[in-house]
Amino acid sequence: MSWCQHVARTKRTAFRDEIYWGQPVAGFGDPEAQVVLVGLAPAAHGANRTGRVFTGDRSGDFLFASLHRTGFANQAQSQHRDDGLRLSGAYVTAIVRCAPPENQPTSLERAACRSWLEGELRLLLEVRVLIALGGEAWRHLFRLYRDHGEDVPRPVVPFGHGTEVKLGRHTMIGSYHPSQQNTFTGRLTPSMLDQVMLRGRQIAGESVSGFES
Repeated sequence: MSWCQHVARTKRTAFRDEIYWGQPVAGFGDPEAQVVLVGLAPAAHGANRTGRVFTGDRSGDFLFASLHRTGFANQAQSQHRDDGLRLSGAYVTAIVRCAPPENQPTSLERAACRSWLEGELRLLLEVRVLIALGGEAWRHLFRLYRDHGEDVPRPVVPFGHGTEVKLGRHTMIGSYHPSQQNTFTGRLTPSMLDQVMLRGRQIAGESVSGFES
């Protein structure tokens, strides 16, 4: 947590006049969500600045634009906590709650934040689908479900974009993380992410009604 507070004090020049959140960032979305998206950690000048997961940076722009196109979000932009964004049928969270140096959380940070993700999944009673945004989230969710005695494949199924696996009563789908490294190089395109979102909706069933376009 000391790092995210340090970033909040020093700031980035482009945001020097803004007050940074600089605290742990909770998940965000529909409490009756059937699809849960799990990322890695808050971005130093994104969620750590705005106080909402995947908000205020290009990764969030890419992610929420897809959620909007596929009917999970009422708008394509995610700029700040009070911008009117709402999710229907989806919830977005991360395995680590404080922005880590160089976006690389340590094993201690993962362990310290694990109970928060466990708590969210326990409270989200309608969850049927997990979308792991990146290999780190994929492997973390495997460990979490295994440690809770859920029926999971052994050995761990390798991460891949579009790969599906059963974790207990839930289905997990892998997706490349919407980082600039992936989106700027074309490793992850809008249509690729949309396909994962739509597959999640399909598995979750018709009860995920979404927003009207």
